[in-house]
Amino acid sequence: MTIPKHPQQSNTDEPLDHRRFVAALSPEQRRALTAKSDRAGLFHLAGHLALIAVLATAVIAQVPLWWALMVPLGVVLIFLFTLNHEAIHRTAFAAGWLNEVVTRVCGLVLMLPATWFRFFHFEHHRHTQDPERDPELAGTAPATRAAWLWHVSGIPLWISAIKGLLTNAAGLNRDPFVPTSARARVQREALAMIAVYLGLLATSLWLQTAVLLWVWVIPALLGQPFLRLYLLAEHGRCAFVANMFENSRTTFTGPLVRFLAWNMPYHAEHHAFPTVPFYRLPQLHRLTAPHLRATSPGYRDFTARSLAALGNDSSGG
Repeated sequence: MTIPKHPQQSNTDEPLDHRRFVAALSPEQRRALTAKSDRAGLFHLAGHLALIAVLATAVIAQVPLWWALMVPLGVVLIFLFTLNHEAIHRTAFAAGWLNEVVTRVCGLVLMLPATWFRFFHFEHHRHTQDPERDPELAGTAPATRAAWLWHVSGIPLWISAIKGLLTNAAGLNRDPFVPTSARARVQREALAMIAVYLGLLATSLWLQTAVLLWVWVIPALLGQPFLRLYLLAEHGRCAFVANMFENSRTTFTGPLVRFLAWNMPYHAEHHAFPTVPFYRLPQLHRLTAPHLRATSPGYRDFTARSLAALGNDSSGG
């Protein structure tokens, strides 16, 4: 579907903030940009799952250099986070039940409870780059190179995920973004996830197989640093302001990364208009391009600049 160009945007001389930009869209543009499609979502999902299946099969079959394939398998596997993110927004597919099933399955793979994460992530959208209220800012601005390496390793993420799951399962969740009325649901979800993990462990021991270790656990550990690097670019070193075109970064990258990340490198666009499905973000970008304040020519460039800045300032933010 072609998104018609709005005359106000093509002729404007002054960049708009995200609110004025969205307000300037015509009703026709809004309908076209927010139209969802099961077909588009399932086609993309089939491609992502095919990559996982091919790499996992090669590891299980122990083809030559199979151990090295656990790295790309881990990357493809851990980037299910971006699919999970889309399903959390209920924009990956038109069918609500399909979004719900996908986010539950992805949550199990990533040790990321769907109900809890939805509350967490929507709070992030409501208060993006607000130092007092954005939960995503906690621990994501390393101040030194040692802290940067620790963050990128993914180890703090896994420690936090395990602690969070156990806390939720014990009914002790007190996160301010989780409504009191939802805490019982958060607890039941955590208990169910733990039961699934224990069931998988028991089955593996009974069958005396380490397949899940080679195609899930170790690859996930190896792939997490790549996701950490990717996520740092979304808001790292962006301004602490309300304008989504300034507090979120669009990173220009190749088709493979855009595919694995479900077009989330168009991150400023996503934050400006969160109900736009991932497959329409390139079209939205063509409209937002003149107004973006935070962009990067690539993840390598962003990482290099971030590391250089850590050597020159004390804030690291």
